[in-house]
Amino acid sequence: MTVAPNGLGGYGGQPRRIVIEHRTGYRYEKPVLASYNEARLTPITTIGQTALDARVEVSRMTWTHTYWDYWGTQVTAFDVLTPHDALEVTASSTVEVWPSREVHATATWDDVRSDAVTDEWVEFLGQSRSTTPDDELVDLAHEVSSGLSPDAAARAICERINSLVEYVPGVTNVSTDAVEVWRTKQGVCQDYTHLTLGALRAVGIPARYVSGYLHPQPDAALGETVEGQSHAWVEWWAGEWVAFDPTHAAPAGSDHVVVARGRNYGDVPPLKGVYAGTAGSELFVSVKLTRLS
Repeated sequence: MTVAPNGLGGYGGQPRRIVIEHRTGYRYEKPVLASYNEARLTPITTIGQTALDARVEVSRMTWTHTYWDYWGTQVTAFDVLTPHDALEVTASSTVEVWPSREVHATATWDDVRSDAVTDEWVEFLGQSRSTTPDDELVDLAHEVSSGLSPDAAARAICERINSLVEYVPGVTNVSTDAVEVWRTKQGVCQDYTHLTLGALRAVGIPARYVSGYLHPQPDAALGETVEGQSHAWVEWWAGEWVAFDPTHAAPAGSDHVVVARGRNYGDVPPLKGVYAGTAGSELFVSVKLTRLS
């Protein structure tokens, strides 16, 4: 039995060990001359999560470089400098995620709105096109948070958004803004996350976008491989960072694997790049997860 060592801020018990295989890339209508890309597919190591093994492999890669971006995400930058009609990236990782510890998000509104906090987390208080909320959502966020502490208000906002928005794949894309999502009340995990970020920031709570994976079957047998997908959730600051999954209206736990954090999806795309050529392209994605413990 693996037990968390002392000094990990309250983590303990049996971790979940998850193997992840994420295949993604592009197919082109005809060969392109070259492509220049960045992949954010490597789980990070944090106080509650350990990346035991991680590698990113690219077909026909010419050059690669790995670095940590401003937000603390590991980025694999690579070029393919020969003609190609497809680009395939395979990220393989093994991660241990510890059971969530008890959080002490006891900050008051005076604490959250203090100069020290707003200066430190200013980047997670500003809005972007992805997160700027509809006026109706701003009013709702203030109404829901009235009389509650910042942490309780954030949870209430998440739950209210979840109750009003329907999970419908295919009706939005990565460029759909929060106003459009709110008016249609439909979307997927990144849309729930952008709506929540906008509402939390509107009432003065610092909040950040988290991307990674969610094991879709917590009760799957050990060694059973299941189809999954990339996932997104939020973290807000209320004395410490609190992770919450607005798509499921529940705290993020040991089935959530963190890959990247940022202000919005634009800071954390799993794969992005440009290519030399006029052919159209089609993105493909496959995620498989296997629990080992």
